[in-house]
Amino acid sequence: MRLLIIEDDRESADYLMKAFREAGHVADHAADGEEGLALADSGDYNVLVVDRMLPKRDGLSLIGELREKGDQTPVLILSALGQVDDRIRGLRAGGDDYLPKPYSFAELLARVEVLSRRTGGPAEETTYRVGDLELDRLSHRVVRGQDELTLQPREFRLLEYLMKHAGQVVTRTMLLENVWDYHFDPQTNVIDVHISRLRSKIDKGQEKPLLHTIRGAGYMIRDGVR
Repeated sequence: MRLLIIEDDRESADYLMKAFREAGHVADHAADGEEGLALADSGDYNVLVVDRMLPKRDGLSLIGELREKGDQTPVLILSALGQVDDRIRGLRAGGDDYLPKPYSFAELLARVEVLSRRTGGPAEETTYRVGDLELDRLSHRVVRGQDELTLQPREFRLLEYLMKHAGQVVTRTMLLENVWDYHFDPQTNVIDVHISRLRSKIDKGQEKPLLHTIRGAGYMIRDGVR
């Protein structure tokens, strides 16, 4: 997924860019409304994430200009203005979704993924497979080979996220944000403990391990080597 983040607060923009990229997406940034409009016109984006209060051109004016030009790229508005009237005004201006600040990145990511599907992208998978390991998101059933595994809810969410990003390095920040919904590092070994428990359930007694620790980077699940 390719996103354009139009946000004048540099710290907020850097946080979003880092988080979206760690989630496996491409993210560009514009620091004001004029730059955002120019990038939106010239780029091929799945979703625009637009702050409402921007220098040079406010977010609602930017969205209105895009809609007048026939650009129907989905837009999620981020704003500290979170009253009902503010949200209605944003949606009527052409926004597709409206998320008040402060927000959870996990919720923002979920909303953006929903909006991206409106552009005709593939539906999100309900079953993930890595080697002989299979996870069914709907039934919450996990099977490796012929054995059904019993996972605790947090272990299931952890495995689901790892399998969704199979073959990719998943960082601690990504896990804290998307599995624990933390937006800070709690300075505990909570991830290590759950990774160890999960590894004992999916890899113990197996010829080929699937869950790998990538030193200095994070974790990866893949059809592993012996």
